[in-house]
Amino acid sequence: MFKDLENLFDFADRAVADVQERYSKEVRCKKGCTDCCHAVFDVSLIEALYIRRHFDSLDRKQRRAALNIAKKALKSWDQLVTAKADLSLARIRCPLLTDSGECVCYKARPINCRTYGIPTVIGDRSHVCGLSGFEQGKTYPTLNLAHLQKRLYELSVALEGNERGKRRWPVAAVLLF
Repeated sequence: MFKDLENLFDFADRAVADVQERYSKEVRCKKGCTDCCHAVFDVSLIEALYIRRHFDSLDRKQRRAALNIAKKALKSWDQLVTAKADLSLARIRCPLLTDSGECVCYKARPINCRTYGIPTVIGDRSHVCGLSGFEQGKTYPTLNLAHLQKRLYELSVALEGNERGKRRWPVAAVLLF
């Protein structure tokens, strides 16, 4: 069920590794950096199911800690959505982030987490991690997230049909429901 998703993750990971190899001074992702773990975004159905499968395999203590954070995160998410805030500027701690700065579902992390440290574009909006060394005005290889998001949509619809397959959820909701 998840083989196509894992292939997409592999593609994204290779693209990030390529940029990281070519621009090692600019890509500053490293163990312990959690900037991407506070970015606000939602996930596709197929990503949600994959995360949930991995989350359900964690020990009870890890799940309980994440669920406590998820309750607060979902409340913050709801407030942002109600206020029609620009989610790209907001910060909410991911419930999968431990107090020691590690992701309890690292292998199952979604596309946005995997690609956060390199220049990306979706539609007419570009993004790069604020902690990176990429300089404004210079040209760098940029990963087009629209293609990846389209594939996630296709996989989700193929799995659950159009109505449910087109929906997206914050990670906190994935864990709580």
